[in-house]
Amino acid sequence: MDHETAACAGCGILIQSEDAKQPGYAPPSALGRKVVICQRCYRIKHYNEVAPVSMGDDDFLRILDGIGATQSLVVMVVDIFDFQGSWLKGLPRFVGKNPILLVGNKVDLLPRNINLNRVRNWMQHEAKERGLRPEDVVLISAEKGLHIDELLARIGELRKGRDVYIVGVTNVGKSTMINRILHDYGAAELEITTSPFPGTTLDKIEIPLEDGRSIFDTPGIINRDQIGHMIPPADLRKITPRSRINSKVYQLDDGQSLFLGGLARIDFVHGPRQPFVIYVDNDLYIHRTKLEKADEVLEKHHGSLLVPPTGEEAAKALPPFVKHTFKIKPTGITTDVVISGLGWVSLQGKHDASIVVHAPKGVSVGIRKGLI
Repeated sequence: MDHETAACAGCGILIQSEDAKQPGYAPPSALGRKVVICQRCYRIKHYNEVAPVSMGDDDFLRILDGIGATQSLVVMVVDIFDFQGSWLKGLPRFVGKNPILLVGNKVDLLPRNINLNRVRNWMQHEAKERGLRPEDVVLISAEKGLHIDELLARIGELRKGRDVYIVGVTNVGKSTMINRILHDYGAAELEITTSPFPGTTLDKIEIPLEDGRSIFDTPGIINRDQIGHMIPPADLRKITPRSRINSKVYQLDDGQSLFLGGLARIDFVHGPRQPFVIYVDNDLYIHRTKLEKADEVLEKHHGSLLVPPTGEEAAKALPPFVKHTFKIKPTGITTDVVISGLGWVSLQGKHDASIVVHAPKGVSVGIRKGLI
């Protein structure tokens, strides 16, 4: 192997052995191995270290910009649990006229009784609302290995002898998905580095296919609308679901508030008594209080009772809360109020409801047709 032109098998960056402080460093003793990974990937994989690098959004966009000039199938991966937060904005600008396969990852997090055909139709609808018309929608769990055969079959049908580019924002599970494919089809030694932290993949990673074409894993674009980019890594783990979500139902009267940890607050300002169904990480602390006391509760308990953020310093570092006001009409259709990167609250649409959502400045908050 010529290490001067070799790329890290974990993150795709070019290997160098001159400067341990720069990205791509691998000690000379590692260069003779069959599969070479950089020191940063080694530490992420074996010690779960946070390893930030000096790459900005422009670097990631530069890598994606070339896809439109290719003839390829583009596979866009989104996190079903955080659909809004994991949507790759401006995708048509990157892909040109190439066909798109939309993949919803982390289907294992959804409640057991959900109708997956309805989820597919919902994703088609949401994609169309955003100006995208995918060739098809496939639901998978990269972590559990669910429906990977179906995904590969659709990729095989749609690519028609072309290269495949895997795209998405950070932390949607692109690299985990590729690792699952490699593992299931006998190439596990090519494992790609994964972690819950943004910016793990640093350059395109090429995986050769039997017909001379390749699958390319691309770096995840950082979506700054997500709340996860505003909190420390230890707190990010506390809001990232690892198991199937169990909804929590709160029967609220107007004049009551719900805190989702210390990261968001939902005020039920006006309307008849009705259920608020919460879909967030199962271990996230939810605190109910009177609306008139909510400001006082936040000031007194932010970072202690209301966690995450964990600790006074983390609470102070969080951007100030801003208000988002919504009026839900009795249409009979379930409406989700979504807080990007955290979860959502469902209202049945049987009654009027005036609500105000408080979330850190910069976090995307909006409403959508109910997923469940």
